[in-house]
Amino acid sequence: KKEIESSAEIETGISAEWIRSISHQITIVPPDFHLNPKMVSQLARRAKMGEGAERGDWAFGEAMAFGSLVMEGTHVRLSGQDSGRGTFSQRHAVRYDIETGQAWTPLAHLERAKGKFEVFDSSLSEFGVLGFEYGYSIEAENDLVLWEAQFGDFANGGQIVIDQFIAAGEEKWGQQSRLVLLLPHGYEGQGPEHSSARLERFLQHCAENNLQVTNPTTPAQYFHLLRRQVKQEKATPLIVMTPKSLLRLHAASSAIEEFTQGGFQPLLEDTLTDRSTLDRVILCSGKVYYDLIESRGESKNNAIVRVEQFYPFPTSALKKVILSYPKAREIVWCQEEPQNMGGWSFMRPRLESLGTNLPIRYVGRTSSASPATGFYAIHELEQKNLIADALGNL
Repeated sequence: KKEIESSAEIETGISAEWIRSISHQITIVPPDFHLNPKMVSQLARRAKMGEGAERGDWAFGEAMAFGSLVMEGTHVRLSGQDSGRGTFSQRHAVRYDIETGQAWTPLAHLERAKGKFEVFDSSLSEFGVLGFEYGYSIEAENDLVLWEAQFGDFANGGQIVIDQFIAAGEEKWGQQSRLVLLLPHGYEGQGPEHSSARLERFLQHCAENNLQVTNPTTPAQYFHLLRRQVKQEKATPLIVMTPKSLLRLHAASSAIEEFTQGGFQPLLEDTLTDRSTLDRVILCSGKVYYDLIESRGESKNNAIVRVEQFYPFPTSALKKVILSYPKAREIVWCQEEPQNMGGWSFMRPRLESLGTNLPIRYVGRTSSASPATGFYAIHELEQKNLIADALGNL
């Protein structure tokens, strides 16, 4: 099979009217429902996001994707260990009456919805649950079926399903699936079992257009990605490295206009408009981007480009971006993961094949048997050093 370079951009924006309507419906509490008082301020903020008075956060972008798909007639099914609330208390797709214990799922009761929304808190049995959802996605081939790991590392428990079915099903049996895996990923100093979704394992599986492996860094990107998964013609499993600290980071928020137009972008270019002084192109993916931006400050010699989709790989687009910096003297791949993990082994040969004639340098943690250190102080030191190295400050 000839490999495609990257998924074609599909227009997946929705109208501001739809955003306001969905936002209004999921933030208005039914009469006689006793909401947890801690939720009041969160719903008020989410309502402001729907009006465009505040930038949308990750949970808002997801709710708009789910809600709009349900309105259009797509059935949305999400399962995981804590999917109703969200592992990081961000989703609140299911709310409970604090007096009666009655559950209320707003997205399941949208007016004039043509599809249905379901969310399930499943047991800590990743192998069984992921296998079930894979089978469900095959039978319900046009639904949006998602499985979420409580932490990305927990996908280890379902590795047999990933290896034998999700990654290889089309090549083995011609079996296609739109299944989505949501895997929280990011180095926050929480230790080996709460850092890595093992991005490298999924990248090792990539061949013959069998998977989509992504690491979106804004709510709008995530919104468009979920909608693209339904709108695109070919059914292909989607792997999403989802964030933790970015769920509430203001810098990682999106204006309402970003939800009403465009589609998912495999690459996000630097926001600096003057490219005349930029002599280092730093490529990265995920949370580390925001660490780099924060530390770059007033420095004008580093361009920071986000790889939002690893596979299918955006070859032509990436080469075009790199060559648009006429004074670039090197390419840096910066990652949080150890050198033998993360995206480096996947990116290196692809960067070398671009033909830019620029030296390519790795910046990140040294190779390790463990995905992350168990000591927060060491984590902080490693993170500080890799950011400084990437920006040329060591």
